Order: sequence, then structure tokens, then C-alpha cells
Amino acid sequence: MTDKPNLETRFEQGLFASRWLMAPMYLGLVVALAMMSFIFVRELFYYVPKLMEMTAEDTILAALTLIDLTLAANLLLIVLFSGYENFVSKFDFDAGADRPDWMGKVDFSGLKMKLIASIVAISGIHLLKKFMEIRDIDSAVMFGHSEMMWLVVIHLTFVVSGVLMALMDYLQARSYKR
Repeated sequence: MTDKPNLETRFEQGLFASRWLMAPMYLGLVVALAMMSFIFVRELFYYVPKLMEMTAEDTILAALTLIDLTLAANLLLIVLFSGYENFVSKFDFDAGADRPDWMGKVDFSGLKMKLIASIVAISGIHLLKKFMEIRDIDSAVMFGHSEMMWLVVIHLTFVVSGVLMALMDYLQARSYKR
């Protein structure tokens, strides 16, 4: 077995070290998570004083807005933790009982599936909010049939994409077992 040339070894070490160029991006996701938290609190403080005047439908819409923000924040956390551990470095500290069960176990394929599932859920909630905003035929005309059609088409595209991605993962896992 021959030794690699010194230049090739240094080049490969440089390529491996380049994974740290992703670290600022994960810090950016932390800032995005803080932004989502701020918007969540702002929405909460917007709706709470109006609680006595809100209808049941308005309350459901407010709850769906908060759920939407929470799902998006969960998505950020999953991408942040899993992406960092899969592509940059493992977390070297012991978080004890607070460490989520999925941390360290979500590979790229699992991350991809969690990502598409979150996008489908967020899209579905957004679509449900739009459907609930239609109170009668006159407001439906104001809202726009074309806009609703495109929201449904986009949501169905996310759903079909998710199913196809799951099918591809299934077929790939099956081919490895052979």
C-alpha cells in the first residue's frame, strides 16, 4: 500500500474542514428561531385582548396561526440540530434527560422526511385558515376562486412530493437489504 502524497492529504483535510463553513448558517437559523418566537409572542398579545369579542371561528383562526408558527419553529429546530449533527459536528455535551430522543438519530433521509411532513402540515394549516376565512358566497368572490385553486394545487403538490419522496426512500432501503 502506497502513502498518499502530502499535497493530496492536505487537500482532503481542507475539504473536510470546509464543513465548518456551514456553522454560520446554523447560527442564522438560531436568529430565525428568535424571530419566529418574537412573532409568536406578538400574535399572542394581539389576540388575547380581543378574546371577549372574538367568535369561535376567529378563535380557531388565531389558534391555527399560533400552531402554524409553532410548526415552523419546530421545523427550524429539527433542521438546526439534525443538520449540524449530520454535516458539521456531533454535540459533545451531555444534555441528560432534556435531550430529545430523535437527536443524533435523524439521518439525512429522516431529516428530508421530517422537512416535507412539516411543509405539508404548514401548508394544510394555511389552506384551512383560508377556507375558514370564507364566511359566505359574497366573501368567496372577494377572496378569489383563482387564489383558492392555486392554494389547493400547491398544497397537493407538497403532498404528492412527500409521498414520492417516501416511496423513493422505501425503494432505496429495500434495495440495500438485498
